[in-house]
Amino acid sequence: MTFRTNVRGIFIAGTGTGVGKTLITAGVLRRLQAHAPEAIVMKPMQTGAEPVPGQGLAAPDVDFVLRAADLTVDPETLSHISPYIFATACSPHLAARLAGRPIDIDVILSSARWLAGRYRSLVVEGAGGLCVPLDDKGHTMLDLISALDLPVILVGHAGLGAINHALLSLTALHQNGCRVLGVVLNDTVPIEAEQAYIHDDNALVIARLGRAQVLRVPYLGPQQERASNMAQLDALLDGTHFLKEALQ
Repeated sequence: MTFRTNVRGIFIAGTGTGVGKTLITAGVLRRLQAHAPEAIVMKPMQTGAEPVPGQGLAAPDVDFVLRAADLTVDPETLSHISPYIFATACSPHLAARLAGRPIDIDVILSSARWLAGRYRSLVVEGAGGLCVPLDDKGHTMLDLISALDLPVILVGHAGLGAINHALLSLTALHQNGCRVLGVVLNDTVPIEAEQAYIHDDNALVIARLGRAQVLRVPYLGPQQERASNMAQLDALLDGTHFLKEALQ
């Protein structure tokens, strides 16, 4: 169960839920478009989806990323971008069970192949952390990452707990043979100036102990304001080697 293709891409993985994966996915997609056009997002499974009158469920994370990247897609493309969309905001395996639609990794790989045949690069956003279960057979997000065989950017929050979460996640990725491009640590909420040294030190420790490039991203405002602050994220990402390595 391995997805191999000449199309370049990146998997945006997380140390957990609510760490800012969608924001970083949007930023990476914008930079890929700037340097290597014909890139597209993929969100294999979306939980906590929102009903749209006459259209069923919509994937809010995908909607945000497409808006931030100034992209529009047709319904068929959208169906491959988000092959699994569930209403309940919980672990993918439970959301799928409640919906009566089990997640099949082969279906996700088929959609990835479809997108790869039409776009030069895929930016694939995971759900939750690395060990979140996808089904009742024991498959996890790590299995999907391994199957897609894409290099990984690991995203986590920058505050208390960041060191443990990031180092455990890096260990799991390396043990599964995944190529890690780097780590992004987000300030997911506003922080007091006197607390910044903790977040800064977390980044330094993760870089040293995890032997990884680490980018710290400051709080960019609430969801409804982030699209207007993407230029700041663009500049930060352009200052890393994440995308250069992915495009080599």
